Amino acid sequence: MTISTISKPHEQLAEILAGEMEAVNTLIRTRMASEHAPRIPEVTAHLVEAGGKRLRPMLTLAAARLFGYGGNHHIRLAATVEFIHTATLLHDDVVDESAQRRGRPTANLLWDNKSSVLVGDYLFSRSFQLMVETGSLRVLDILANASATIAEGEVLQMTAATDLRTDEAVYLQVVRGKTAALFSAATEVGGVIAGASEEQVRALFSYGDALGIAFQIADDLLDYQGDSKATGKNVGDDFRERKLTLPVIKAVAQATPDERAFWERTVEKGRQQDGDLDLALNLMRKYGTLEETRTDALAWAAKAKTALTALPDHELRDLLGDLADYVVSRLN
Repeated sequence: MTISTISKPHEQLAEILAGEMEAVNTLIRTRMASEHAPRIPEVTAHLVEAGGKRLRPMLTLAAARLFGYGGNHHIRLAATVEFIHTATLLHDDVVDESAQRRGRPTANLLWDNKSSVLVGDYLFSRSFQLMVETGSLRVLDILANASATIAEGEVLQMTAATDLRTDEAVYLQVVRGKTAALFSAATEVGGVIAGASEEQVRALFSYGDALGIAFQIADDLLDYQGDSKATGKNVGDDFRERKLTLPVIKAVAQATPDERAFWERTVEKGRQQDGDLDLALNLMRKYGTLEETRTDALAWAAKAKTALTALPDHELRDLLGDLADYVVSRLN
């Protein structure tokens, strides 16, 4: 297959895995149907068909193909991963009181909070049905643990987001929950279902974990120095929403008493005024925390690539390495 040299890694993955992704999409449409509650497919379709890169299910398919898997359980697992992801998005938008996702109104805005929460619950249930159909207790264990870790991470974020005592270890725990857990589970189950060795399964987990962390750190950094047209977010949205992300956590750790009082007022108490974002950015520049955060993101991307060395030599392995580079290329 000829792959365009100018396409992005996730686009190349989508091209290579196009046939399997079509099977995943067909299965998703079939399983999100409901004979008795038509609102379920309405709400689910609004989010599932809104676009998005479908990166997580592609990671599952790529991991399975990397080991020459010839069955069809990886299709079920990729659909499972996407259902878990979609369910968490539905719940997150309610918790965050979001009005927009992927450039469209959120489901909770178009319908209501109750519909979003209950449809999210339905998708979680569907995901467990799909897991069971693979007949693998190991797969069930991995994805059930990931689901619990995601929920735990969201609850931890809720309590830690505006608490200045939140340090880098807690931040990493939140990121592992809200982002990396599903990346690592997605790659891990692809290897498990394909019969990869224990060392290779561990490598797939390590790759997904590091990729997810690099992805989230890059995202948090771009909130303060990204192009709003490219990111779809206004610069400083996290500050306005009082979210303690890595660049701020690093600045708070080095703050003078006066600077700490500023962070307490703006983040803990939420009493923000004109000019506060500029002052926050100046403090981050003063301590070099934006550059330190960039260095951390690049280090996690490098860790993801290192994990791949335990996997078979394959064009998909190379693409997974390119993907790790791509998630942090936005920081250059």
